[in-house]
Order: sequence, then C-alpha cells, then structure tokens
Amino acid sequence: MRTALPALAFVASAATAQAAGIGAAGGPSEVVLLVQIVLLLTVGRLLGEAMLRIGQPAVMGQLMAGILLGPSFLGALWPEAQHWLFPPGRDQRALLDGIAQLGILLLLLMTGMETDLALVRKVRRAALSVSVTGVAVPFACGFLLGWFLPEAMLPHPELRLVTALFLGTALAISSVKIVAMVVREMNFLRRNVGQVIVASAIIDDTIGWVIIAVIFSLAQAGAIDLWAVGRSLAGTLVFLALSLTVGRRLVFRLIRWANDSLRSEAAVITAILVLMGVMALITQAIGVHTVLGAFVAGLLVGQSPILTRRIDEQLRGVVTALFAPIFFGLAGLSADLTILRDPHLLLLTLGLIAIASLGKFAGAFAGGRLGGLRSPESLALACGMNARGSTEVIVASIGLGMGALSQDLFTMIVAMALITTLAMPPTLRWALHRLPLKGEEKERLEHEAAEERGFVANLERLLVAADDGPKGRFAARIAGLVAGSRGMPVTVVRWGEATDDAVLSGTVAQAAEGARQEARDPETGAVEVTELARPEPAAEAVREEAAKGYDLLIVGIDPTVAPEGGLADAVAGAAERFDGPLAVAAARGAHRADPERAALSVLAVVDGTQAARRGAEIAVTLARGAGAPLTVLFLSEGNGVGRRLAGPRQSDAVALREVLDLAEQAGLRVRTELHATRTPERAILRQARAGDHNLVVMGVTRRAGEGAAFGPVAEAVLEAAERSVLLLAS
Repeated sequence: MRTALPALAFVASAATAQAAGIGAAGGPSEVVLLVQIVLLLTVGRLLGEAMLRIGQPAVMGQLMAGILLGPSFLGALWPEAQHWLFPPGRDQRALLDGIAQLGILLLLLMTGMETDLALVRKVRRAALSVSVTGVAVPFACGFLLGWFLPEAMLPHPELRLVTALFLGTALAISSVKIVAMVVREMNFLRRNVGQVIVASAIIDDTIGWVIIAVIFSLAQAGAIDLWAVGRSLAGTLVFLALSLTVGRRLVFRLIRWANDSLRSEAAVITAILVLMGVMALITQAIGVHTVLGAFVAGLLVGQSPILTRRIDEQLRGVVTALFAPIFFGLAGLSADLTILRDPHLLLLTLGLIAIASLGKFAGAFAGGRLGGLRSPESLALACGMNARGSTEVIVASIGLGMGALSQDLFTMIVAMALITTLAMPPTLRWALHRLPLKGEEKERLEHEAAEERGFVANLERLLVAADDGPKGRFAARIAGLVAGSRGMPVTVVRWGEATDDAVLSGTVAQAAEGARQEARDPETGAVEVTELARPEPAAEAVREEAAKGYDLLIVGIDPTVAPEGGLADAVAGAAERFDGPLAVAAARGAHRADPERAALSVLAVVDGTQAARRGAEIAVTLARGAGAPLTVLFLSEGNGVGRRLAGPRQSDAVALREVLDLAEQAGLRVRTELHATRTPERAILRQARAGDHNLVVMGVTRRAGEGAAFGPVAEAVLEAAERSVLLLAS
C-alpha cells in the first residue's frame, strides 16, 4: 500500500499537468511549476529516506529523483508524460531554474556556515598538505583530460582552456557536507584523522570556489585576457582579505543588531539572507561568480558568537526542505544518462570516474604521508576525500550554465559525482575501522567529551543585570571572567539613570582580557560588551532583554538579601523573569571595598548533584581566569546534605573525581576538604573562615514553581556569610 501511494500521486500529478496544458504553445504556467515542485519534493524526500536507511546521504536521493523524473528514466519509458511534467520550453524551465539558482546560493551559504575554521587552524599542517596534493593531482588529471577531449564534446572549441580548467576543478573538489556527515555518523569527527579529513575538505572547497570564480571571469572575457584575469584574481584576494578581517566584525554587529533591535519574526534570518545577497552581488561586480560571495557570507555568519541553535535550525530547515530538493532534482533532470548507451561515451564516463578517483586517492594519500600521518590514516583520508556529492553537482551546474561544459560532459560529471559518493561511505567505514584509538588521542578525546558535556562550554551569550554599586561591579567582574574564557559577548543592563560613564562594561572588558591572557588560547577572541542603562524596575528590564536570547543571567543588585530573609525584591524579580540558568552575586569584605581588583580565593561547594557540578565548573573558570587558588569542599553522603542543597545525587566518588578532573584540565592545583555534617551551612561558613576564602561558589537548584527560591542551605549561606557569595541556579 505504501509503495502504491507515490505512484498514485505521480499519476494524479501527471493528469493535473496534462489538464493544465503542459507542452502547449502558451506562456509559462504557475500550475505547472507547482506540480514540478510537489513532484521533486515528494520523490526527493522518499528517495532521500531510502538512501539514509542504507547508509547513504539523503542528497543522493534528491539527485536520483531528478534522474528518475527526467529523460534518463521517465523520458525513456514514457516520453509524453515526461514532456507533460517538464516541458522543454525555455520559459517554463526558467521558473524552476530561478528557484534552483537561489538554491545554489543558499547551499553555499550553509556550506560556509558549517565550515569550522578553528578546526582547519588546529590541524593545518596535515590538512594543507593533503589539500595541496589532493587538489593538484586530480586537477592536473582533469585539465589534461579536458585538453585532449574531442572537439565534438566541447561546447565552445575556441574556449578549450576554460573547459579544461573547469573539468580539472570538478575532479579536484570534494564535498564537505558528505565527508563531514559520514565522519560524524561514525563518531570520528574528533579523531585525529577525522579532523584532517574534514579540514582538508574545507580547504578543498575554499580553493575550488576561488578557482571557479576566476574561471568564470575568464569565460566572461571570451578569451585569455591576462589583465582581466589578474584584475579578477586581485579583486578576489582583496574581497577575501576584507571579508575575513573587517567583514567579520561587521557581520557580527549586523546579526546582533537584527537579533536585539528587530521584533518581527525571523528577523535574523532575513538579515543573513540580505547579507548573502549583497556579498554575492559584490563578487559579481568584481567579475567573479556569485557563489564565492555566498560561501564567504556563510563563513562569516557561522563564526558569529550569537548565532543561536534555533536560528541555525530555522535557516537549515528552509534550505533542506525546499531549495536543496529542487536544485538537486533539477540537476538530475538536466542529466540524460541515456547517452551512456553510446559505447564511446560510456567508456569516457568510466575513464572520467577512474581518473577522478585514482587522482584524488593518490593525491590525498601522498598528502597524508607528507603531512606526518601513518599509512592506515592516509588510507582512510584518501577514501574519505573521494566523495564529490552535492558540491560536484553544484560545480557542474555552474559550468553548464556559463557554457564551460557541454550537456554530455555535464551528464558524465553528475554520473561521476553519484558513483564516487555512493562508494565513499562503505570504503571510509572500512578504513576507519582499521584505526585503533591510542594514548594521546584517547586522552584528548576524553577531555573534549567532558568539556562538551560541561556547563560553561555550552554558554554562548551572557546577560548581566546590575547596579553601579560594589555588588554590580563585582557581578560585572564575574561575567568578564566567565566570558573571557571563551570569548562570549556580554550585555550589561545597568539599573539606574543613564550616565556618560560606562563603568560596568569597562569592568567586564578588563576582567575578560585578564581571563584571556590566563587561558593563553589564541583561538579565544575579544569579548564584545554592550551596556544599556534602564531606569525601570530590574524585573521589567530583564524580561525585555531576556527575550533576545541569553544562556546565563548574572545578577548583582544591592541589597541582595531582604530584611526578613530570602532574596530582596529587585533580585527576586530579575530572577523570576529569566527562564534559564542564573547566578546571584553578593560582594562582601574586600570585594565590597574594591570589587574590580581585590584578589580571589575560591571555595567551591560540591555535594554530588548535577547542579553542584555546574557550580564547581563556574568556580574552576573563575579561578583559572583570575589566577586564583581553588579549594573544593565536598559534603559527603549520609546526612541528607545533597537533598537539602540541590536534589538527587550521583555517586560521591565519581562526582568528586569529575570536579578534580575539571580543575586539572584547567591547569589548577586544588585543595580538597571532605565534611560529613547535618548542618551543611555551618560547615560551609566554617571552611570559608578557616581557609581564608573570600568567594564561596555554590551550584543550587531552583525550587519548582519558585523562580527565586534556592532552598534553605543556599539562602542561609547567602544571609550569614561575611565573604562574597555566588549562587549558580539551574
């Protein structure tokens, strides 16, 4: 029954199309366009699902949908129906082609957003080696093939150089999306060889789009004009240099402005699409193809520190659900595999596949060995880099559109992309299974896995609600130490009237810079700080600002504690208006006298609960950023302590070991104190005095239905402590 449904839908669509007069002499029809879109989406989705179930990428199903609906299959079996559904007239095809051309730009935008430049920098030696040889060898093979092709296969014999260059590029480039998907699926993305494979594919893609941009300008000139080519190449280099320096900051500010200032739905996505269009037009204006602008726009958008997961998923959903199936379906429609019935063309296609595969394999293997990888790792690398996939289809479509490829060459390249992509996953799985996990790599993976599960590692943007008194400045300092560890942007909502002095933002920036220097991590960027003065009650200010998307709220408002106990009204109101994790900072002692510069001595309270572990992680981050001593006070099981602090507990030994591992990975020496007591608040205060600690950090759980209630132990410490207190509630 299930298999009959697509067939019934297909017949119904064909009948609708025939009734609409497809193939008639009239102009283009919107009904026909709708039928085409429905068919490509339906068949592409079903075949994509089928591909996923056999371990292949879904995009291959979308390409095969076009092949099945095009002249290769349906056109051979039932030419009349194929012409009804997809009439050969230029006007009707232009409607679908317009959507597909936009799809190319969106696919390149998504490819750029998925490009991890930090990963490239991390494994740059091996990745550059693999990319140089992995591009040069197949490029040379493709160029020679194009140079010696019969004139009958060239769209413009006088532009053989353009065709040869384009064919070389088509054979050299790999598909980042397909490679990353298979490596991620096998849980090899963080393995050494997995990182080199993905980084090399990223560099391949980047080199490929630059080459295509230059070839496009050459094709436009119609002849070898060294001045025009040099001008286009210089324009490309200047565009890339400006984009990756000044452009990064401008794009970040654009996304932040759209996210923070615009209230309409999906405003950030609109800003990203406008940015993509503008950059595509800029590259077109300097004489190179629009795809380079879209790809670079994706690179810059992907590096924005406030691109939330929700925004990324919304944009990805539109591209994946609509534009990708139409583009790849149209590419399949354009490929006429019936030409392979000609033995001569079949042999040429098989030769193209062999040259592409052997050239890429040999180049990548040699690059891996030159880059210091072992033979089994180089073998896996060579297998992984052979997938052409979606990237190859995009390249071939551009070549066909600009006249660099004939229809026959386009079909041969699509066939090559399809076969190499289908062959890559099983060969890569075979090669990766031959790579055992060894000592140093195993330790690194365990460290990264622990960090990914962590609390601080998943923070992207901080919000501070504070006054300009000592507690507010202390909260700003805490925010700077946390943000500086990972280069997170910070927004400060200062409660009070606007003034000329931005006291709190300066405190955040100073603490963040100190944390960056302590971390000694060149990948961590400078912290962007925005300060907003709000005269309205703190609760209202936080409610309005929190809607813009933040991962942690840090509150520093005087008074912190109400006269009758519990949180003061302003602090409680701010806490209740924020749904995510929040931290309440109370500056006391030395930090009240000098909140920005007084030294820190941190006491982290741990009791085996997940909330306490998060608090300990914040304590480790603060101690590392400030270069401060850290002591871990573990309140052991058996006294009801954990239940009073935060809820259900983990194994005590495991919990303590996790915290000590966090500190060790941060390069901190830690003192540990173990206490079993029925009065945990007294044990905490006693240890703070005995150890001369001036900051107590506790992870607590919000009480259900009470956004500003953290439990009696936390509140008792907050009320009675003579030292500064930071409560992290989640």
